Amino acid sequence: MNTTLETLTQLVESQRHFFLTDQTKSYAFRLQQLKTLKKAILTYQHEILDALFQDLHKGEVEAFTTEVGFNLRSISDSMKHLKRWMKPRSVKGELFLPFTSSKIMSEPKGVVLLIGPFNYPFQLVIEPLIGAIAAGNTAIIKPSEFTPTVSAVMSKMINAYFPSDYISVVEGDASVTQSLLTLRYDHIFFTGSTRVGQLVYEAASKYLTPVTLELGGKSPTIIDASANLPIAAERIAFAKFTNAGQTCIAPDYVYVHEKVKDTFIQALKKVIAKRYSDSSSFGHIVSDRHFQRLKGLVPFEITHDDSRYFPPTLIEHATWSDPSMKEEIFGPILPILTFKTIDEVIQTLKSKEKPLALYLFSENKAVQKRVWQSLSFGNGAINDALMQVASRHLPFGGVGQSGFGSYHGKQSFDTFSHQKSYIKKSTKFDLPIAYPPYKPSQLKIIKKFMK
Repeated sequence: MNTTLETLTQLVESQRHFFLTDQTKSYAFRLQQLKTLKKAILTYQHEILDALFQDLHKGEVEAFTTEVGFNLRSISDSMKHLKRWMKPRSVKGELFLPFTSSKIMSEPKGVVLLIGPFNYPFQLVIEPLIGAIAAGNTAIIKPSEFTPTVSAVMSKMINAYFPSDYISVVEGDASVTQSLLTLRYDHIFFTGSTRVGQLVYEAASKYLTPVTLELGGKSPTIIDASANLPIAAERIAFAKFTNAGQTCIAPDYVYVHEKVKDTFIQALKKVIAKRYSDSSSFGHIVSDRHFQRLKGLVPFEITHDDSRYFPPTLIEHATWSDPSMKEEIFGPILPILTFKTIDEVIQTLKSKEKPLALYLFSENKAVQKRVWQSLSFGNGAINDALMQVASRHLPFGGVGQSGFGSYHGKQSFDTFSHQKSYIKKSTKFDLPIAYPPYKPSQLKIIKKFMK
């Protein structure tokens, strides 16, 4: 589509006009649109998988499970629970409000803007879209320009199944995103870097538009002396090297107890040799610029070819002053630091920005409790990594510089809904004590109710 500011303005206004007809608000409409989205994904799934391979070299199994299958499962879950989510919720009333019912009603916000990232370019746009549809909104999708093949397929799919005044895809570079952000929406959902998230937040403030920011940061993985090291190595490698490390909640670095460091590194090297020696199904870095950035984070030479394949790489003697510890890595590089006591780890991490995720490998329940109570992070896992994101029952989101707001499952529905509270009172009975003129005897009665 034409992406001039004029045409983008017309698109937003057409969606607002459609939303104000109230067609998106009924259960039947929302359910049908979720069914349509599922049908669209199933129809285009082979094109989507091929596009993911072209843009990111994602193997079919990884691409299906982390992108297409993830969304199909989410749609099915939303359809199953939609009627219950939409039902107004009764809450406990007050003694001084007799013959009154109190309720909370979820109503759609309106026109929402969804800005997607390049690392999971399909899943991380469709997942919030599912919530927006379930909540009864219209949506404008801006996919990442760094994955143009996925963006084109997504645009083709949405255009084939949905009218543009309901759901529309806007393709283009950063200038198009900037133009979109000058317009007014009822909610903006952004997934990407903290730097760009700050720009989105600033643009949204002009209209006091509510935002959800899914950002990132340096997510630590702590391994204490009691950890099951073979299991830790297997699960950390999987979490780190899925999607070539281009995952916002991938372990960014490992903080391992000095007594077990060498044993852990040997276990990790065995896993890498066993699982990742075949590069044919290993993801590639999204662009030459990002590849060159990653090369600058390691203290040795990495061979670069046109495929942008970056091998799983360990930095065995990392320090906090290394380039790899100055920024979120977002690639298959894993720095390894050591510690002597868990108190040392906690105090160090308290001095850093709050990460999107934190992982702890420990069989010591006291250590588990101490870390979980002392440190703040968006989400995490004990004796696992990455897989917390797979639960549709757990809200997913950050804290502090790693973002705010959350989604997945019911939380997605809530994110794109306004919780409208109200009371309904009978007209068959009324208490005159509430009305003036007031007498001293009335105040005594009122005080008993309002202690």
